[in-house]
Amino acid sequence: MAFITANWSPLGDTFYRKTELYEMCWTLRDGFKDSLVAAAPYGGPIAVLREPIRRSPSSRPQLDIFSASGVSIASLTWKSGPVVHLGWTVNDELLCIQEDGTVLIYDLFGTFKRHFSMGQEVVQTHVLEAKVFHSPYGTGIAIVTGSFRFTLTTNIEDLKLRRLPEVPGLQEKPSSWLVLSQDRQTKVLLSVGSEMFVLDNTSCTAVVPPGLSPQTGSIIHMSVSFSYKYLALFTDTGHLWTGSAHLQDKLSELDTKQTVTPKQMVWCRRPQSQQPSVVLMWDSLLLVAGLSNDTIQFALDESSVLVGEMDGVRIVGATRQELLQEVPLVCQDIFKIASMAPGALLLEAHREYQKSSQKADEYLREIKEQSMLGEAVRQCVDAAAHEYDPSTQKSLMRAASFGKCFLTDFSPDSFVSVCRELRVLNALRDAAVGQPITHDQYKQLTLQVLIDRLVYRQFYPLAIEICHYLKIPDFLGVSRVLKHWASCKVQQKDLSDEAIARAVCGKVGDSPGVSYSHIAAKAFECGRTELAIKLLDSEPRSGDQVPLLLRMKRSQLALSKAVESGDTDLVYTVVSYLKNEMNRGDFFMTLRNQPVALSLYRQFCKLQEPDTLKDLYNQDDDHQELANFYVTASYKEQRLETRVSLLQSAVDEFNKARNDFCAKATEDEMKLLRFQRKLDEEKGAGLQGLSLQATAEVLLSLGLHKQAEQLYRDFRIPDKRYWWLKLTSLADKGDWEELDKFSKSKKSPIGYLPFVEVCMKHNNKYEAKKYVSRVTPEQKVKAHLAVGDVHGAADVAIERRLDAEISAVLSRVSSSDRPIIERLQRAAAAKK
Repeated sequence: MAFITANWSPLGDTFYRKTELYEMCWTLRDGFKDSLVAAAPYGGPIAVLREPIRRSPSSRPQLDIFSASGVSIASLTWKSGPVVHLGWTVNDELLCIQEDGTVLIYDLFGTFKRHFSMGQEVVQTHVLEAKVFHSPYGTGIAIVTGSFRFTLTTNIEDLKLRRLPEVPGLQEKPSSWLVLSQDRQTKVLLSVGSEMFVLDNTSCTAVVPPGLSPQTGSIIHMSVSFSYKYLALFTDTGHLWTGSAHLQDKLSELDTKQTVTPKQMVWCRRPQSQQPSVVLMWDSLLLVAGLSNDTIQFALDESSVLVGEMDGVRIVGATRQELLQEVPLVCQDIFKIASMAPGALLLEAHREYQKSSQKADEYLREIKEQSMLGEAVRQCVDAAAHEYDPSTQKSLMRAASFGKCFLTDFSPDSFVSVCRELRVLNALRDAAVGQPITHDQYKQLTLQVLIDRLVYRQFYPLAIEICHYLKIPDFLGVSRVLKHWASCKVQQKDLSDEAIARAVCGKVGDSPGVSYSHIAAKAFECGRTELAIKLLDSEPRSGDQVPLLLRMKRSQLALSKAVESGDTDLVYTVVSYLKNEMNRGDFFMTLRNQPVALSLYRQFCKLQEPDTLKDLYNQDDDHQELANFYVTASYKEQRLETRVSLLQSAVDEFNKARNDFCAKATEDEMKLLRFQRKLDEEKGAGLQGLSLQATAEVLLSLGLHKQAEQLYRDFRIPDKRYWWLKLTSLADKGDWEELDKFSKSKKSPIGYLPFVEVCMKHNNKYEAKKYVSRVTPEQKVKAHLAVGDVHGAADVAIERRLDAEISAVLSRVSSSDRPIIERLQRAAAAKK
C-alpha cells in the first residue's frame, strides 16, 4: 500500500494526489507559447491556436484539435480575423471569438458549422476579453468591449444578447472579471482595483467580500468553482480569499507569498469534499491552497494549462497530463498507513490469502468480530471505482469478491455494476480514445451522454460494444449509434452510391429506432440524390418517404409511393404539392397516370374546386362526366337563362357520349322549366324549380285544371299517377262536385276503391257511398267495410263465398248482431 500513497500530499485533514493520465501523443514545438488553448471538461478535446496575433501579414495561425490524450483530430489554417478567445460548448463544438465580435463555430473535426455576431457595437470597439461559460440554459458567452461595456448571451443556440449596465466611472479594463450563474440568473462579477461590482440585467451593485481587509490590496484574479458555489479572489499583495459565490460567507484567507498574478487559478473540489482547495499556477510553480493555512507546492518543468473538472483539476502539459484531486475518503481509509478500517483489513486479508498465509483468517476474524464485513466489501468496491490504475482496481475488486463469499445476505448489484463501469471507463481512458473521465464524472454525464460523445468522435465499434456489454435497449443504444454511423457513411465521397446503400442496409437492417428517411435526407443534403432514393426504398413508412421525395423534386415517385401506402391524406398532400409546383397541363397529365390519385382529386374538386373539375373532364374528353357536371351546376343557378344554357351544354355532352336516355331526360327538364316560367308569368304559380309531379300537384291545388291537363299530355304523365294526383288534390280542396265529374270523365285507371278511401279519409261518407257501387266485385267487400256498411259487405261476401272476405266481415260484425253472424257462418259451412 506504501507505493499507492507515495504521491499523496497532506493538506489540512485530508490528502491530495496527482495521477498521471497520459504521456501526450502530440509534439508541441515551444509548448503552449504564443498560443490560445481551450480544453473541454469531462475529459473533452483540446484546441490549440498557435500565434493568434499574426507576427507578419504572410503568416497564418494554425488551429489544431486534439483528443485529451494528444491524438490529432483535426488541423486547419486559420484564415479569418484575429481570435481573442477559444472555448467549447456542452456539445463539444469549438467557439472561436474574434476581435470584431464574430463567433465562429466548428465541430470536433474542424468543419465550419455557422457564425454569429455579439453585436454591432463590438465591430467598432472590439472585444478586449471574452469568456465561455456553461449554465443550466446551455453554453454562454460574455465579452468586455473597448468601451468597457459587458455583453453576454446565456445560450448560443437561442441567441439573445444582453448589454449589461455601465460601471460608473470605469475608464479602464477591469483588472479581473468572471461570470456567475446563480438563482437562475447570470451575472458578471468584476474588480477595479480594490473595488468589486456585480452586474445583472438592470443594475450595477458595489460589493465587499466579507472579511477581506483593504490592506490586502487590489483584486487581480478571480475564480469560481465548477458548481458556481464558491469564489476565490487573489490580490496584488499575494493574499488569497475564499468564500461563497454570493459573497455572504468567508471560508479562508491565506498569504501565498506570491505577488505576481497567477496565469491560472482553478478550484479543485470533489463532491462531498472535506477540504475544497484552489489551485494557482505560475510559470514554474503550482500551488494548492486549502481552507487552512497549509499549502502544497509542486514544481512545474514545462508550460501547462489547468482544466477545471467537477472533482479535480487536469494539468495538461506539453509532454504529459495529470489529474490533481482530493483523495476520496474511502481511499484514504483503505490505503492510509496503519489504517484499521474494515476495507483495509479485507484488502490485507486477501493479500495474505493469495500467499496462503494463516494471517488471512486472522484479519477476517477481526472484521467479523466487529460485524463489519459488509462494510468492508462496500469500501473496497467504492474505492475501486475512484482508482485510476487498473491493477489497483483489480486488487480492490478481488478483495471485495473474497469478502462477499463469507456473507449470506450480500446483494451483488453494486459489485457487478462497478465491475461493468470500470471496464467501460478503462476503455474510454485508453490513449487511442482519450476520454479520461473519473467515476464521479461518469455518473454525472450519464451513460447516454457518454455514448453520444463516442458517436460524435466516430468511435462506432467501441460505442456498439459498450451498448452490448451494458445491455442497453437497442433503440437507446445500438440503433442510435448506427443512425449516426449511417449519416456519416453517406458522406464518404470515395464510395459509389450502390456500395454505400448496400453497406448501410446491411448494417442497419431493421434496427428499431433507425429511420432510413433520416439517413436519406443526409445523403440528399450532400448532393447524392440517387443514393437517397436507394435508401428510401428500405424505409417502411410511406409517410417518411414522401416528404423527402418531394424535397428532391421526384414528384412522380412521391405520388406512386403515396398511392401504394393507401393513405388518402398522404395522397392529397402530394397532389396539393404537385398542383402548386407544376403547370396545369403537366399536373393533369401526371394524375392521368395515377387513377387512384385522379379519383381522389376529383372528389376534392367536387367539394372545393368545381371549375377545376370541369377542366379535368375536358382534358380527358370525358363527355358523360362533363354532362353530369353541367346538370349539377344548373341546379345551383337561380337565373332561368343560365340554368337552361347549362342544361343545353349537358344535352350536347350526353349526345357526344351517346347517352340518348339522359339527353332526352335533360331536354324534358328544359321543357319543364320553360313551361313553369310561362305559368309563373301568367298565373304567379311559383312553379320555378319544382319537379314534374310537384308541378302537377300545385296546378291541381290552384284549380288550374286545363294547365294540369296540358302538363299531363305534354309530359306523358302516366294515367295512374295523374288520376291519383287529381283525386287527392280535389279531395284535399273538398271539391266533391268536381271529383264526381272527374270520376265520370272516363273509366278510372286506378279503379274506384281509391275514391271511396280518399273520401272516407276526409270523413265524407256520403260522397264515398256514391262510388261503392262502381267498385269492381273483387273490391266490393273492402268498399262496403270502408264506409261502415257491414250488412252490404255481408251480402257480397255470402254471394262470393270467399273465406278471406267472410273472415274480414266477421271481424267487423258486432257480437250482438247474431243474424248476420249466423248467415256468414252458414255460408262458410256450406262452402266446406
